[in-house]
Amino acid sequence: MTALPTRPDMDGIDTVQGLRPRVLPDLLNKAVADHPDWPALDFMGREWSYAELGAEVDQAAAGLERLGLKRGDRFALCLPNCPYYVVLYFAVLRLGAIVVNLNPLYSADELDHLVRDSGARMVAVPDVKAVSDKIVEVAADPAAGIETIVLCPFADILPRLKGLAYRLTRRSQTARAGDCLLFVPYSDLLAGGGTPSPVKLDPDDIAVLQYTGGTTGVPKGAMLTHANLAANSAQMRLHNFKQRDRQERTTAVLPMFHVFALTTVLNYSIDIAGEIVLLPRFEMKQFLASVKRKPPTQLFGVPTLWIALNGVPLENLPDMSEIRACVSGGAPLPLEVRQEFERRTGVPVVEGYGLTEASPIIACNPLYDGEVKDNSCGPAFPATVLEIRDHENPEKVMPLGERGEVCARGPQVMKGYWNRPDATERTMYDGALRTGDIGYLDEDGYLFLVDRIKDLILCSGYNVYPRTIEDAAYEFPAVGEAIAVGVPDHYRGEAPWLFVAPKAGMTIDVEELLEFLSHELSKIEVPDRIEVRPSLPKTPVGKLSKKDLLAQERDLIAGGAR
Repeated sequence: MTALPTRPDMDGIDTVQGLRPRVLPDLLNKAVADHPDWPALDFMGREWSYAELGAEVDQAAAGLERLGLKRGDRFALCLPNCPYYVVLYFAVLRLGAIVVNLNPLYSADELDHLVRDSGARMVAVPDVKAVSDKIVEVAADPAAGIETIVLCPFADILPRLKGLAYRLTRRSQTARAGDCLLFVPYSDLLAGGGTPSPVKLDPDDIAVLQYTGGTTGVPKGAMLTHANLAANSAQMRLHNFKQRDRQERTTAVLPMFHVFALTTVLNYSIDIAGEIVLLPRFEMKQFLASVKRKPPTQLFGVPTLWIALNGVPLENLPDMSEIRACVSGGAPLPLEVRQEFERRTGVPVVEGYGLTEASPIIACNPLYDGEVKDNSCGPAFPATVLEIRDHENPEKVMPLGERGEVCARGPQVMKGYWNRPDATERTMYDGALRTGDIGYLDEDGYLFLVDRIKDLILCSGYNVYPRTIEDAAYEFPAVGEAIAVGVPDHYRGEAPWLFVAPKAGMTIDVEELLEFLSHELSKIEVPDRIEVRPSLPKTPVGKLSKKDLLAQERDLIAGGAR
């Protein structure tokens, strides 16, 4: 394993204690004890101190205990970024129960599967009918198993005047306690006061069921333990070893129901007693205003965030000088995007890599000491081992520089998939997590990703990597977004197609782009078809969605439009 650095400024994190098994409520307990007066949360201008956050978590946990939530039960959070999410996350964990993360933008059918698969008895929803109605629809079938829906009013967590305006303007869109017999107002949890009964937590207990995106089939619940998630936070602290004599602040633009934000924005911020400025969704005007009002010192995002910021006129960008570094994850970061963002803002961006099953981070470029290598996602995270194995014969470890399946070992690797021992067995090899990604390690141990195994385009017997095509497309000045896919071809088996969207205020000439790519790619990699769209489909986290694009193409083919 990668040696853990021992540094005097790590506040007790060293080789011995840095990755000791911890339970997640202890992260909050320590922050409350050490810095009770520091701001913990900011939501649209309303603040909660660490003392206030800790007290509300205790009260909410006591309320959930009175409702019957107990150790091992599953409690689903179907919430955007807001104080309710943070409070209920730690309240559920404090009782020894398991958090199930649900995307509020999912359809009722998608939510129904996750609720049934996880066995969640209780669900928390905002009082936004567009979200709560879907859970009510799921709960209408007793076989779904939902017994309680905790209704969380948005107006109650806004500053007073904003709360009044919200009530007046959103009345028709707001769910009320009497709308459903299963609704329990969030305020009822706090009304009884008190603290929950002590529960002895084990670091090996499951803390979160984090469902994978389901790009290869039905979503599976990765069982992330307290030790897994707490370890990844400790690894972040070791990676970000230059602690400062000031409180860190993070703008939470990534949704915390996604594992990238769950670790980097929530767990890590609480672990270092940082302030979290919560944004319920990404909307550029609101994001820029938030950064101006409370400048972050660290920022985590997916590539589409940096692409979007690159499209903002320089005169509209707020001062970002307090940000030490931005960390990009969730999808490969095109070099041109990174370079343009750094040139425009003066803020460095480093790329990391991970996956749901690893809590999620397993590699990242150095923030301070060490080289940031172009198109690499960096060396292994502290206490992590990366292996490159033959994806068809995983017994074979590939030499340095040769491509193979990226495999990882470390304390952040999941316990397995919920109720899916078959899938767990396929995903693990001799204790190592098989990522499904093709990559290689250079002589310095830096990881370079080539593509997803399942995304390979098998063209005339050759492997064509979509990322190679996409990276070349991003070098064309007018291209802002790019997705390459393989489509069935009667002659070559599969043929590469490229979908692109232009940068703001620019247009893409297909013939010019094709001519450009013909010089950048081999003949077999040059796309058979290039299609320009105003924008490309994205996931709720903001990643470009190849899955949704392919679904759109299937619909066009089925409808005779292709």
